[in-house]
Amino acid sequence: MTTVTSASSTLAQSQSTSAQQGLMASYDLFLSILTTQIQNQDPLDPMDSAEYTSQLVQYSSVEQGIQQNKNLENIIATLQSNQSMSYVSYIGNEISADASTTLLSGGEASWAYEIKEDATGTFAIRDAAGSVVYSGDIELEAGSGSFQWNGQTDSGTDAPAGTYSISFDMQDASSRAENVTTAIKGIVESVDWSSGEAILKIDGHSIPVSSVTAVSSPS
Repeated sequence: MTTVTSASSTLAQSQSTSAQQGLMASYDLFLSILTTQIQNQDPLDPMDSAEYTSQLVQYSSVEQGIQQNKNLENIIATLQSNQSMSYVSYIGNEISADASTTLLSGGEASWAYEIKEDATGTFAIRDAAGSVVYSGDIELEAGSGSFQWNGQTDSGTDAPAGTYSISFDMQDASSRAENVTTAIKGIVESVDWSSGEAILKIDGHSIPVSSVTAVSSPS
């Protein structure tokens, strides 16, 4: 089933609404001050026409700011909708991607990997800011496999949902460095926007669209 939800769109709309409310408050305050000023002016010494004109120009500027804000909100919504639809076109196509970054959701995250020789070493999982949240010792058998993580950090707390990356430092039986490949290739099953970034679902793995290196029609 295709899933396309946009948290970033909701956030942008919320920020735009807040900005618009701020402009409206300034707009209403200006009207109130100007009206009071006109009502209470000295009939024998009325407001200078140049000053009145200047204040009307300010009034017009606030009004234009409100309208521009509405227009920008519509433009942002249209761009985000178009971007979401462009990612939907990935569904059913085969992609190649760097699978070192994945999505932690519901306390589950997994990375696909491949290694040529049996090896031992360490792994480190980092958050989007690059800070290590979970690490440890590991043994990997030659071939392809999947590394599972339940979201628990080194401090024993649960990591918040979001994107995380993994790295390995491995050595084979002869103490030679052994590279762990985290590239993945497969058919895109769905697109998920719930994390604020487009995440492609491929064979049970969650891959940020920014990690895609190639797209092609399924063979």
